[in-house]
Amino acid sequence: MKVAEEVLIQARFGALSRGTESCVFQGRVPETEWTRMRCPFQEGDFPGPVKYGYISVGRVLDGPADLTERDVFCLYPHQTLYTVPASAVTPLPDGVPAERAVLAANMETAVNVIWDAAPVAGDTVTVVGGGVLGCLIAYLAKRVPDVAVSVVDPDALKETIYQSIGVDFCHPDKAQGGRDIVIHTSATEAGLRLCLTLARDEGRIVEASWYGDREVTLPLGQDFHSRRLQLIGSQVGMVSPAKRSTYSYADRMALALGYLTDPVLDTLFTHEIAFDDLPERLPEFAVNGSGVACVRIRYPDDT
Repeated sequence: MKVAEEVLIQARFGALSRGTESCVFQGRVPETEWTRMRCPFQEGDFPGPVKYGYISVGRVLDGPADLTERDVFCLYPHQTLYTVPASAVTPLPDGVPAERAVLAANMETAVNVIWDAAPVAGDTVTVVGGGVLGCLIAYLAKRVPDVAVSVVDPDALKETIYQSIGVDFCHPDKAQGGRDIVIHTSATEAGLRLCLTLARDEGRIVEASWYGDREVTLPLGQDFHSRRLQLIGSQVGMVSPAKRSTYSYADRMALALGYLTDPVLDTLFTHEIAFDDLPERLPEFAVNGSGVACVRIRYPDDT
């Protein structure tokens, strides 16, 4: 049997997936999800200790000629040097700098959510939750012709991010109802409850949050059924049914990377930390979310 070609990668940049990694860091991964929650190159088993993470951009030091010396994205934990099969990496497209390519994993999730939400021309879309995922979903939804997009979040410090991408931003108290599609990314019970009130009759609510081991209570005994609301779960672990017959995981990742040519997305990088400082700084970002969007990691000896 032929051994698969491998690549040796020196990491240049990474990022924290704050929602999921916070759950992992705090030990809130439910036992039922220990297998499904494994990263492609995770070491250790839940509940821990585990080597976890899936956002890495690096330079190929050795491997097939068409990949050597190229920058690539890989779903790999936080590590300076590693070897993986060549099939596990995606070369960065022209116009996508390594610093911005760390958004690829979140953009891939956003693509899947948009496929599940299926906005069409003329729809009104509200995203409840203004973090990185919420921003990228709003960014993609805005590309659909004649779709009106707004983002709802209680953190006013994030408003400048949405001003830069041309999306309306408001506090939950001022959110407008009657929306065709409401997408939830805040991972809070209050956020999901708000979604039920913002959707129009027979509107679509797409739940893209992950709560870990937390339980959520919803008022489904009131007008939920009479209004015929649709509540749809979206998760990146499987390609959306809308595109599963035509897109592989690799195709979806390549598509996501292609959306990262726009420099306006750099406004999402609110914090950057050195890899060596990660053990000390991780608790800060795993708990505190005020004013925080994407936390980028810079590796030593980046060139």
